[in-house]
Amino acid sequence: MRPNEPDAATPGGCCGRPSPILQRHQSLLKLVLRFLIGGGFNTAATLILYWLLLRFIHYQGAYLLSYCAGILLSYLLNTCYVFRVRHNWLTFAAFPLVYVVVYALGALTLKIAVDYLHVPDSIGPLASIAVTMPISFLLTRALLQPPEK
Repeated sequence: MRPNEPDAATPGGCCGRPSPILQRHQSLLKLVLRFLIGGGFNTAATLILYWLLLRFIHYQGAYLLSYCAGILLSYLLNTCYVFRVRHNWLTFAAFPLVYVVVYALGALTLKIAVDYLHVPDSIGPLASIAVTMPISFLLTRALLQPPEK
């Protein structure tokens, strides 16, 4: 092995440089990190709204209202921060359709968690988040960053 050649057994490669695998996927890793940060902020905001609404209405109603507010915030975060694309009416109109799929899956997960697994309704949405996050990323990326031809 030459002095500056990356060592395959060392995850970081030689001399502090990223391994070839990390170099190839660096932009995807950055994108996923921004998605997690933006999603974490959105999740915190919508969970706080959910908990506030839960004091006044049934958990499914609180979930629906906080989810709709989260769609708007998510569109702003995903276009401005995560994917760094321009807003346009087409993606704005289509964005909620992506989240209809995610909502249905999340509501089903919430129902199973609360009604069948007896998870407290105050933390039931955490199960929904765990199930829907990867699907949300893939669908959002497909809408906002379609593959180049």
